[in-house]
Amino acid sequence: MMANALPATYCGRFAPTPSGPLHLGSLLTALAGWLQARSNSGRWLLRIDDLDRARCPSGADKIILTQLQVHGLHWDGAPRYQSDHLHEYLDALQTLRRVSTVYRCKCTRADFLRRARSGIDGPIYDGHCRNLGLNDERGGLRFAMPSGMVCIETFPLGQRCADAEHDLGDFILQRSDGVVGYQLASTVDERAQGITEVVRGTDLLASSLRQSALLDCLGIGKPRYLHLPVLCTAGHRKLSKQNHAAALDCSAPARNLVRCLGWLGQSPPPSLSAASVQEVLDWALLHWQPGAVPDCGSLQVE
Repeated sequence: MMANALPATYCGRFAPTPSGPLHLGSLLTALAGWLQARSNSGRWLLRIDDLDRARCPSGADKIILTQLQVHGLHWDGAPRYQSDHLHEYLDALQTLRRVSTVYRCKCTRADFLRRARSGIDGPIYDGHCRNLGLNDERGGLRFAMPSGMVCIETFPLGQRCADAEHDLGDFILQRSDGVVGYQLASTVDERAQGITEVVRGTDLLASSLRQSALLDCLGIGKPRYLHLPVLCTAGHRKLSKQNHAAALDCSAPARNLVRCLGWLGQSPPPSLSAASVQEVLDWALLHWQPGAVPDCGSLQVE
C-alpha cells in the first residue's frame, strides 16, 4: 500500500472531551473528519472522552451531540463513552506490563515541572523514577519509551519521526488517582472501533507518535493520520476550552461551516454564505480536496 493510500473500508472518528461545548476549532476537526469519511464511502464514529470525570460537567456531552446535529454532522452508530470501557483499558495496561517496561512513578505535578526537559510539544518527563524499582501501589504508572525513532505517516505532512526517549519521553498510562491516561485510552479506542484514519490537529502530532509506540508494543496495526492546522486567536493562543474559546453559535451553523471550509483550503464560493446547512455540506462533499488543507501548524481566526 502506498504511504498515503487509504484502506478499502474507511472508518474515522471524532473524539471530543465533554469539558464544555464545542468551539470553532472543534468544528474544523469534526468537519474535516466527516468529509474524509463520507468522501471515502466510510463510517464516521463519535467517541466521548469522559474518563476524567472531574473535568466533565453533567450534560456537557448532550450539548456536544446537539451542536454536531445542528451542523449536519451526523455520526454512525451509538457514541462510544470511554467511561463504559474501563475494563478494556485496564486489560491493555496489564498487557503492556507483560510485554514492555511500565514503571511506578511517585512524582507530583510540581516534581515533574521542576525536573522536566524540553520535548517537541513542551516539557517532558526526565525519567526520574524509571530505575527506582518502586513496587508499592502509590503513584502513577508510566510507559518507558523504547530507544530509537518513532515514525508515522501523516497527510499532508508526509512521514514524521521523533526520537522516542529525547523528544517524547515517558508518559502516564494511569494516574495516581486511578484515571487511565489519554494516550492509552485513545490507543485502545482506535483498535476497538476499527479506526483506519485519525483526523486531528497538528498540536496532537506528538500524541500520534506516542500512541504509535504503544501500538507497536501491543502488536496493533497503525491507522493513517491527517493533521490539520490549529485555529488560533490574534494573540496566537489556540482556540480551546482551556483558553475559554467561545462556544459555537448554533444560530448560524451554515456560516460556521463555510468559515471552516475556508480555513481547510476548500475555497467555498461566496454564494454559500446564504445556503442551508445541507447545501453547504453537499457542496463540501462534492468538492472536498484533502490535499488543499494547509500544511502550516496554525491559522489565525479573524
